[in-house]
Amino acid sequence: MKKKKLIVVMVAVLAVALLFFSGCAKKPQVIKIGFNIPLTGDIPKVGESSKFAAEMMKSDINSAGGLEIGGKKYKVEFVYEDNEAKAESAVSVALKMIEQDKVIGLIGPDSSKQAIPAGEVANDNKTPMVSPWSTNPATTLDRPWVFRAAFLDPFQGPVAANFGTQQFNAKTAAVLFNLDNDYSKGLAEYFKKAFEKLHDAGSVVDYESFGQNDQDFSVQLTKIISTKPDFLFLPVNYNKVALVLPQAIDLGWKNPVLGSDSWGSAELVKLAGDSVKGDYFITHYAAAGAKGATKVFIDRYKKKYGYVPDDVAALTWDALGVMTTGLKSMKELTGNIEKDRKALRDAIAGIKSYKGITGTMKFDKNGDPIKSAVVVKVSQDGQFVFEKAVNP
Repeated sequence: MKKKKLIVVMVAVLAVALLFFSGCAKKPQVIKIGFNIPLTGDIPKVGESSKFAAEMMKSDINSAGGLEIGGKKYKVEFVYEDNEAKAESAVSVALKMIEQDKVIGLIGPDSSKQAIPAGEVANDNKTPMVSPWSTNPATTLDRPWVFRAAFLDPFQGPVAANFGTQQFNAKTAAVLFNLDNDYSKGLAEYFKKAFEKLHDAGSVVDYESFGQNDQDFSVQLTKIISTKPDFLFLPVNYNKVALVLPQAIDLGWKNPVLGSDSWGSAELVKLAGDSVKGDYFITHYAAAGAKGATKVFIDRYKKKYGYVPDDVAALTWDALGVMTTGLKSMKELTGNIEKDRKALRDAIAGIKSYKGITGTMKFDKNGDPIKSAVVVKVSQDGQFVFEKAVNP
């Protein structure tokens, strides 16, 4: 009987010890942040830019001993997953990192086509998400767990309409957009509404679309050219720009083309060649003539990776900066992932202003930054040259 009692006592002690040590093991040693980015698919340079910028900041954080939260320093670990530039992949990637990898927060997706559905997943699963590059309002609308580092298309559309009117002395415009891309479709609509408000109904003389897999745009471009618009607004990703512009030129197009922030890749000139030189696009920052922290970032990135960082790289730096600022303002990491995610969300939502390398951001109630846009010109030697800044 005594032996049985002794065994029972020993088992009870062992159980308590296991509970104690398992409780201790819950305390995180590192902070995991997930990156939902397109490393393959149509826009792999976007994913590369995000990853490269993130690796630079991770090196800075960990070489300094980590992020300090509640008096304790934690190293950071980044989980990179490829969403293939597909909406369905972005959803599955978000779920994997939330449920399996147990990340405290998500950076990305970048493109609105993936950020909108992934944002729904993040919000439903109460996991903070900051999109570097998504400009469609739907990404954050009514989603208190989702934030962004980029300006919005309701701002970018009027910027493009005003700039095109002034720069080209334009009274008419045409639009060509990707019907299968939420970003492209939405921005085309914002531009059309703004341009016709400046002029009159019908001043957008042609409004054409194409499908995601289309390679031949001759039908749409022939119609556009026949209406003789003063300029063409082309809110499509840089890889599509490289297909559209050479075909337009071959068909006789000679007027200006104005692009959007989706042009702002280091691959634009490499893919589009001479066809894009002399054109303008709206973007988030201009590398040429940059000063202060922005120039430091550009110089470091170029030295490390061999090319000037595009707007995606700079916005990823800022998106990650917003998240790490939130982390550092938390009182502690409890080891309870749900509680820690909630504390991080509240901390990010509490950031009133953040001075990033793409500009100072002031966040509104939807988690959207109020910030300036930049217009750049693609010079004859293929450089992105600052033209003007446009404030909200």
